[in-house]
Amino acid sequence: MQSEKHVLVRVRRVAALVLVVALSPVFGGSAAAQASAAATAVPVRAVATFRALPARLSDSTFWNLITDISEPGGYFRLTDNFTSNEMEVGELSTMLRAAGVSGGVYLGVGPEQNLSYIAAIRPKMAFIVDIRRQAVMQHLMFKAVFELAKDRADFLALLFAKPRPAGIDSTTTIPKIWDAFRDVLTDTVLGRKTTARIEAHLTKTHGFTFTKDESAQLRLVLEAFQFFGPAISTQSGSGRGGRGVNRSFAEMTASYDYAGQTQSFLSTEDNYRYVKALHERNLIVAVSGDFGGPKAIRGIGAWLREQGGVVSAFYVSNVEQYLFQDGHAQAFYDNVATLPVDARSVFIRPYSMRRFRPGGYSGDPSAQVRSLCPIEAFLRAVAAGRIQQNSDALACEP
Repeated sequence: MQSEKHVLVRVRRVAALVLVVALSPVFGGSAAAQASAAATAVPVRAVATFRALPARLSDSTFWNLITDISEPGGYFRLTDNFTSNEMEVGELSTMLRAAGVSGGVYLGVGPEQNLSYIAAIRPKMAFIVDIRRQAVMQHLMFKAVFELAKDRADFLALLFAKPRPAGIDSTTTIPKIWDAFRDVLTDTVLGRKTTARIEAHLTKTHGFTFTKDESAQLRLVLEAFQFFGPAISTQSGSGRGGRGVNRSFAEMTASYDYAGQTQSFLSTEDNYRYVKALHERNLIVAVSGDFGGPKAIRGIGAWLREQGGVVSAFYVSNVEQYLFQDGHAQAFYDNVATLPVDARSVFIRPYSMRRFRPGGYSGDPSAQVRSLCPIEAFLRAVAAGRIQQNSDALACEP
């Protein structure tokens, strides 16, 4: 096992390494610039002295990693993106297991759906990258609730400030758990105590230091979950989801696969415990960053290369749609090319299912190939100039 001292030293080197890696885009740029950047990038791979991901991170290393890798919070069309609206998460969870995507390091974007993909893949570590700093604070809220709640029922009672219903145990299905919570009223006094408890857990127990804005964002998210309850959705709060499909937190965590089985981080006690254990060891790291930005993804890549980590899956939601619209898709793929991947590494694209298989997976192999797109082969298609628009990415035909 790596010593905490060695891990902390390399965390502090990541900021410098990112600057080196940022000079070395795989695609584009002059030949001279690429040659020079490639030469300076050699030390990024050579400095690794340990070749195993840490079994846990100390609180200080965890917080330094977030601080060093994050970019300043940016703008996204959905200001308060409290939940996903992609019900494909259930089908994709089963597809991931069927395809043997497991272990390694998970990357993702957005809110709670990441926890379900983590439960399906069982990675050794996970990074969540979101352009909104509020998303980082929401994942820190989830972290605190996981650490304070011994099981799924306690998790929901704490998250929504509701008394725990009787009769729920480790074998209760998630639909029945939601049935039990349906008529339980929110306790506003409990809600205020919960907010204070979570803030204290993060800032005093862990010692994380928040800015005034970050503290306000944390309280906003906590209060939103308490106010809207299990019905909280993409369209709750400001910056609403517009014409998109609206799904609640309860629906998202009871998503079904093509065999009619619920699949999420709350669908079984075993799934919950796995995600909880990663949080307790500080191995789910949420950072703020733009997919096409200069630092976050490259910083993760530099850190993972030092640790000997390999990305098993990168969930991208529909971010590529916006990147193509804004002219930043190439920058994103340049960033992805700095990540340590292998022939088994995949992009997770739920919108490929919507475009090419409107009825869902239903065992169709072509839906799996498009929705779980091999990263290495896809980057070769990018380099060959075959990925010119979002539909090309969704088709995943390298």
